[in-house]
Amino acid sequence: MNRQLSGVHKKTLLEALGPVPDVDPDRYGDGGPVGALETRVAQLLGTEAALFVPTGTMAQQIALRCWADRTHNPIVAMHPQAHPLHHEDDALTVLSGLRPIKVRNSDVGSCPEPYGTLLLEVPDREAGFVLPTWDELTSWVDAARERDAVVHLDGARLWESTFGLGKPLPEIVGLFDSVYVSFYKSLEGISGAALAGSADFVEQARVWRHRYGGMLFQQWPAALSALHGLDTVLPRLGSYVAHAKVVAAAMGLPEPDTHQFALRLSGDPARLTEVSGKFLGSFWPDGTGVGAKTEVTVAGPALEWTGDEVASAWEEFQSLI
Repeated sequence: MNRQLSGVHKKTLLEALGPVPDVDPDRYGDGGPVGALETRVAQLLGTEAALFVPTGTMAQQIALRCWADRTHNPIVAMHPQAHPLHHEDDALTVLSGLRPIKVRNSDVGSCPEPYGTLLLEVPDREAGFVLPTWDELTSWVDAARERDAVVHLDGARLWESTFGLGKPLPEIVGLFDSVYVSFYKSLEGISGAALAGSADFVEQARVWRHRYGGMLFQQWPAALSALHGLDTVLPRLGSYVAHAKVVAAAMGLPEPDTHQFALRLSGDPARLTEVSGKFLGSFWPDGTGVGAKTEVTVAGPALEWTGDEVASAWEEFQSLI
């Protein structure tokens, strides 16, 4: 169990990129690698434009603030497990004066409050990186449209969701009014995100990026690493997703929807982490008070593991807990 199964290996920027291209750097978010990245993302997603943003949290705040301005409605509906409700220190309310409400996906059409924006997360990380069916996803969007609401996609892990949904990126993104994607999660970049949508939405978002403090003098290192991820990691995500099914089967677990899945066990998180080593990585409390949770990411290092090797390591791990 000395080899790493779960997670990714991030090389240093210079190791990953090799010789730095002879191009002018960006300046306050314009031109250079940042401009090239924005153009590339818009092309991949099939949108009119895209905007580089330093963090995903900032990208979500900007998008929902823009839609509140456009709809004249501060109410934002989202699943009770949505990222802004649990990982952003109430920024939607504190910074933007918005009012997030908890609405299960199945209740989008029957929610008694007149929300102006619906946020959907694909896949649902807190549920274990679970994807909806295509029919479910389109029905939720249609239900929001019937209420004259706009729909924003939290697509932090959208890149690897095309395989489970069975649809290309432009078709998925075409359901939504705007989308956020991450460069450091699945694409292994050093940081950064993008907002994509219509040209006028992106121009409005550009203003709010400045207001939120996101117009850094230069961001070319993050942009170059993101471009590298699009060139080298994005084409491999299909193999990661396929091998995640092999890994899960070897562990006797349900077939995952993407190359990531959650694992919940009873026991002390510290003890499970100690026993796991590099096989599964760290565990943390699962919120029940009696169990532990980890997230398994099947990326480059895991491709070296055969199903039999995973099964053997899993059996050894279970014998020690």
